[in-house]
Amino acid sequence: MRSAVRFVCIFIFLFLFLVSSTLGKYQDDETVTLWVNKVGPYNNPQETYNYYSLPFCHPPGNPAHKWGGLGEVLGGNELIDSQLEIKFKRDVERTTICEIELEAAKVKQFKDAIDNSYWFEFFMGFVGEVLPDRANDNKHVLWTHKNLVINYNGNQIIHVNLTQENPKTLEEGRLLDMTYSVKWVPTNITFARRFDVYLDYPFFEHQIHWFSVFNSFMMVIFLTGLVSMILMRTLRNDYAKYAREDDDLETLERDVNEESGWKLVHGDVFRPSQNLALLSAVVGTGAQLATLVLLVIICKLSECCT
Repeated sequence: MRSAVRFVCIFIFLFLFLVSSTLGKYQDDETVTLWVNKVGPYNNPQETYNYYSLPFCHPPGNPAHKWGGLGEVLGGNELIDSQLEIKFKRDVERTTICEIELEAAKVKQFKDAIDNSYWFEFFMGFVGEVLPDRANDNKHVLWTHKNLVINYNGNQIIHVNLTQENPKTLEEGRLLDMTYSVKWVPTNITFARRFDVYLDYPFFEHQIHWFSVFNSFMMVIFLTGLVSMILMRTLRNDYAKYAREDDDLETLERDVNEESGWKLVHGDVFRPSQNLALLSAVVGTGAQLATLVLLVIICKLSECCT
């Protein structure tokens, strides 16, 4: 038994070591995928859309999709390969992605997105940064150039900084040349410390969405009242029956024997289980929690490897 446990522990340790040692490493001139994720209004984080729901440059053919876990899907995340040609440690000068001809429908979509302060999200090398598209007070403009500055340490990507340049006004019939450039810059920051900059307090704008808080509070009150009403309607007769003072013991036992359905559960609640001592020892030591944590870790690592 001890040898089996020791073997499992050694296997898990080696598995973790192999996964961590190969995570996020690239060879020179290896293709680095830039994933586009979603867009949505800045003031409503729950409202998100596919990145290509806006008439940006759509990659040719059927681009690759990358799905995360259940939480990522529920969060509206859908990673799509942008198919931009980016090689590890190879700078890219200003290169054309595509040309967008501004038709009336496209102009309307872009203007609506700008008016609602739409933001977009990119992922590269396990690091993403969010930047909003904003317009000035007088006219609607669209940034036509994306400049990617990628910091790397050895063969791992550390930071990705996206800036936008060359704004063009949205005018029907105008032809926009959408371009991008990539610059690789070495850094001394280690891969393990790559997220420190994103954990700084000033990095994110902290806003309390009072409407969402109020909406959640009212939902809890409504559901609590609904469940209470259903339980009271269901158990009202039972309360009345057990509260009668004029029933003798035989009448009460006869009523209990005539019960059916979910009411029979009361007979199983106090029934002792088999191997009671073993069950008490396992539950008392928290073995079920340790098993659950182990299974979650294994599933997550398996997801990372795939």
